[in-house]
Amino acid sequence: MDLLSHHLYSSPKVYLRELLQNAVDAVTARRDAEPDAPARIRLYAADGGLRVEDTGVGLTEPDVHSLLATIGRSSKRAESLHEARTDFLGQFGIGLLACFVVAERIRVVSRSALTPGAPPVEWTARDDGSYTVRTLPDAERPEPGTTVYLTARAGAAEWLAPERVRALARDFGSLLPHDVRIGDEPVTDLPAPWDRAHPSPAGRRVALARHCHEVFGFTPLDSIDLDVPLAGIRGVAYVLPAAVSPAQRAGHRVYLKGMLLTERAEQLLPEWAFFVRCVLDTDSLRPTASREALYEDETLAAVRDALGTRIRSWLTGLAGGDPERLSSFLAVHHLGVKSLARHDAEMLRTMLPWLPFETTDGRLSLEEFARRHPVVHFTRTVEEYRQVAPIAAAQGVGVVNGGYTYDSELVEALPRVRPGTVVAELDADTVTAHLDAADPAEELALTGFLAAARATLDPLGCDVVLRAFHPLSVPALHLDDRAARHEQARAAAEEQADGLWAGILGSLRGSAPRARLVLNHLNPLVRRIGSLGDPELIGTATEALYGQALLRAQRPLRPADSALLNRAFIGLLAWATHGEGDGR
Repeated sequence: MDLLSHHLYSSPKVYLRELLQNAVDAVTARRDAEPDAPARIRLYAADGGLRVEDTGVGLTEPDVHSLLATIGRSSKRAESLHEARTDFLGQFGIGLLACFVVAERIRVVSRSALTPGAPPVEWTARDDGSYTVRTLPDAERPEPGTTVYLTARAGAAEWLAPERVRALARDFGSLLPHDVRIGDEPVTDLPAPWDRAHPSPAGRRVALARHCHEVFGFTPLDSIDLDVPLAGIRGVAYVLPAAVSPAQRAGHRVYLKGMLLTERAEQLLPEWAFFVRCVLDTDSLRPTASREALYEDETLAAVRDALGTRIRSWLTGLAGGDPERLSSFLAVHHLGVKSLARHDAEMLRTMLPWLPFETTDGRLSLEEFARRHPVVHFTRTVEEYRQVAPIAAAQGVGVVNGGYTYDSELVEALPRVRPGTVVAELDADTVTAHLDAADPAEELALTGFLAAARATLDPLGCDVVLRAFHPLSVPALHLDDRAARHEQARAAAEEQADGLWAGILGSLRGSAPRARLVLNHLNPLVRRIGSLGDPELIGTATEALYGQALLRAQRPLRPADSALLNRAFIGLLAWATHGEGDGR
C-alpha cells in the first residue's frame, strides 16, 4: 500500500485521474453489453470529502473480493498484458490505491449491471491496509453503477477542496467522450481544439494560438496539424516563438483516449524537432504502470517517425507555397532544420535556397553562395573563419563559416544534392596560395629582416612569410590550422610536464605544419619596419605585429603570447622614449 500509493506516482493529483479513469472504463464496459446504457460521471466535493458516481458496469461481491481486495488484479486485464483490452484506459489494477495518497479511507458502493438480482456491495478500506466487505439492501443502490467516497487524510484536505477538484477534473478529463460533471457543471469541452470547425483558416490559427497560450504559456509562430489515422493520433504541434537549445528537454501533452496521460512526454518526437510542443490524443500508445509516461516500444518508435514525417511535410509545404512564413520560421529555428537536413538529403535539397549561413559575402543560403563561387571554401571552426574571412574576401575567395553547429556537415553534403559543386576546406596553405608573392628583388633585399623576424618567432612555433595582399590596412595575418594548434598545445604541455609524462608527450611530436605570420608588403608600416637595421628593434616590432595579428584573429592567447605582447609593448615604449631623449 505504501509503495503503490506514495512512491509509484509523482504527485498526489493523480488520484483524481485514477477515479475518472475507473469510472470511464466502467461506463465503457457496460456499453459493450448495453450500447444504450447511460454514460454519466458525477463528482461532488464537500466537507473534506469527495464522492464520484458513475453509471458503469458495477461489481458483484465476488468481483469486490477478487478485484478491489487483490493488488494488481483488474477486470480490464487479460492473461497477458499484451492481450489487454485496448478500449480501456487502465490495465494494471492498482489505480484505486492512488487515492490513499490523499485519503485515509475509501468506501466503494457498487451494483452490477451484468448480474441481474445481485445485491449492492460495499467495500471499505483504510490506509493501514485493512478492509471490510458487506452486501447492502437494494434501496442503498437501486441502479447499476458505482459510487466511490473518499475521506481526506490529515494534511491532504486541500486536494479534495471543491476548487482543486474542479481544476484537476478539467485538466485530466476535458476530452473524455462521456458526460462528466462536477455537480451540474460540465467538465468535458468537446470537440478537441484541433477538431473544431472555424469559418476561415485565419480564425482557426487564432483559436489554436489561444489554446497554445492556455496550455503552454506562449503564442506560437505557427501550428502544425498532427493527423495520423493509422496510429490513432489527432492533435497539433505548436512552433515555439523563440529559439531553444537542442539539448533542452521538450515536454509534450499527451491524452490517452481523451484522458490526460502526461504533460511531460519527452520521447514523442524525433530529437531534431525540438522547436515544437505538441498536444495530442492517441488510442495506440502504451502507458507505463503509473500512467504518467509513455512506454518505449515499437509502437512509440513508429509514432515518433510518423509525427516527424508530418512536421517535415509542413516544412516542405512552406518552402513550396509560403516562403514568407518559412523565412520567419528559419529566422528563429534554422538550427533545428539544419539538424534534420544533415540526415535527410531531400530536406537539404528543399531547404538549400532558404537556410542561412555566415559567409564572406554576407548571410546567404548555400544555394546562392554556390552560384556565386566555383569552389565553396569553408572553415571548420569560427576561429579559423575569423582569421581568414577579411583577407579571403579581399582576394575574391568566398568562404563559408562552418564552425557553427551542423554547418560544416551541411557544406560537405552539398555535392550530394547539388551535383557539380566543388567543396574544399580552407586551410592556411590555401589562403597563403591566394596571396600575391612579393617582388623577388624586394624580398631578397629584406633577407636580413626576415631572418631576424623568423628567429624571434621560432620559439613560439611560428614561421614568417612575406606576401602582398589587400586590404592594405592589415599589416600582418596570423594563419594556422587544427594540426598546428594541436602541435602547439602538445609542445606547451611537454614544456610544463616532467618525468615520464614529458617523455610520452615528446614521443608524440609530429611533423605538423607550423603556424605562420604573413607580413603584408603593401602595408606602409611593414615597409618601414623592413627598413630597420637593428636586430633587437626588428625583434620587438615583429613581436608587436604577431600580437596584433593574434588579437585581430580573436584567438585565445597562451601565456607565452601574453608575455610576448607585454614585452613588445614595453620594448616599443622604451624605444620611443629613448628616441625622444636623443632628439630623434
